[in-house]
Amino acid sequence: MKLKELAKVACFSEFHFHRIFGAVAGETLKSFATRLRLEKAARLLRFSNQSLTDIALECGFSSSATFSRAFRSVYDTSPSQFRKTGEIKKRKIRKAIYTGQDYVLPMSAAEKKAAFPVRLIDLPERHVAYIRVTDAFEMDRVLAAFKTMVAWAKSREIFSRGMLFGMTVDDPDVTPKHLYRYEVCLATESPFECAEGMSKLRLPAMRYAATRVSGDIRKVATAWDYMIRSWLIQSAFEPEHAPALEVFMDKENATDWSHFELELCLPIRKLAAMRR
Repeated sequence: MKLKELAKVACFSEFHFHRIFGAVAGETLKSFATRLRLEKAARLLRFSNQSLTDIALECGFSSSATFSRAFRSVYDTSPSQFRKTGEIKKRKIRKAIYTGQDYVLPMSAAEKKAAFPVRLIDLPERHVAYIRVTDAFEMDRVLAAFKTMVAWAKSREIFSRGMLFGMTVDDPDVTPKHLYRYEVCLATESPFECAEGMSKLRLPAMRYAATRVSGDIRKVATAWDYMIRSWLIQSAFEPEHAPALEVFMDKENATDWSHFELELCLPIRKLAAMRR
């Protein structure tokens, strides 16, 4: 969608929409769109077996040549080389990335497989209230959003029946830390009106690879590391272009981050070669 169309939907002039978007997002609309397209492409390069042409077209580029030029100009490496190494060459972006690998526990592949058994689940379509947090590696910002969501849901008497979860909108392996977004969510079958600072979305029905985690943030980071870097690569699936979920199984203690009871849900689809 072009700037003119987006501004019309938002009921602003093109000038004011562009200025407001930059103030909120911290980058221009063009930079934002290009970055998300290339981050999606990077994810598919790492975790799918799609051809460069298929990835280029899926990510909105007119050809593999156009895609390759854009990818190299941003990451200082070619798509094919990135697929082999997973390494971004541009120093500025590398310095701005924080993957959370410091939290991953020193466990063997066999230990991770035993600790985090993965199963497939299908979740139905849901209507969701959410609070978007930017610069979300600043944990206090995310925790404050959870406290706000819990208080709101309890005041509307929908907390007990709702599903409380967080959504990882971006990929920490390629998204600069200060632009990383996380959404604090509550899904419920009951009708609701959002409070100020909240929004609504429809999360479509989707298949997920899921595993349960009980422990501190290091256990959570290790489970994600196993699912994405080991289980997914060895499976017959690739990532669906949708957010991963962290579902709080113990909602009453969701703001006590010394211990987590979570179900981690990674959106997946059959590998492209198996869908044909």
